[in-house]
Amino acid sequence: MIIRDALDTDLPAILAIFNDAVLNTTAIWLDSPVDLANRQSWLDARRQQGYPVLVAVDADDRVLGYAAYGDWRPFDGFRHSVENSLYVQAEQRGRGLGALLLDALIARARADGKHVMVAAIESANSASIGLHQRAGFVISGQMPQVGCKFGRWLDLTFMQLNLSPERSAP
Repeated sequence: MIIRDALDTDLPAILAIFNDAVLNTTAIWLDSPVDLANRQSWLDARRQQGYPVLVAVDADDRVLGYAAYGDWRPFDGFRHSVENSLYVQAEQRGRGLGALLLDALIARARADGKHVMVAAIESANSASIGLHQRAGFVISGQMPQVGCKFGRWLDLTFMQLNLSPERSAP
C-alpha cells in the first residue's frame, strides 16, 4: 500500500468512491451523485488553498481510498483548524486502510502547522467514530437531527484532535 498525493488521473476512482458513499451510505449528505467536473473543481480548490488530497493505492496504482482536509470555517480566526474527509472503497473497508490514510493526513496537517483537525461524522457511523477515536480524536459535540437522508433524520457527531497541544496561541 502506498499513500501519495492525488493526481488528476486519480479523479475517476475518487469519483467512484465518492458517489458510492453518496448512493449507499450516510457518510455524505447528498441525495444525488456528482460528475467528474465536480470532483475536478474540488481537487483544484484544495490545491489552490495548499491543502492535501491523499490517495491510497495498491501495487498496480489503483486508488482504494482517499483523504483530504480543508477549511473548518472560512474565517481568519479558524485558519489553524481544518476538517477532514476520508473515504475507502466499499470492498476495502475494515482492512486498516482508513487508519493509514488518517495517520498520513494527520502527519501532513502537523507539518503544515495546523492546530486542530475536526471530523463531522454521522452519529450512527460507529466504524468512522472508532477510527477517529483510535487516532486520538475526542467527541466534542453532538447535533441531533440536523440532516436528512434516506427518509430519516441524521445526527451529527463532531470530533477533534489537537495536533499541537504544546503550542501557544499565535
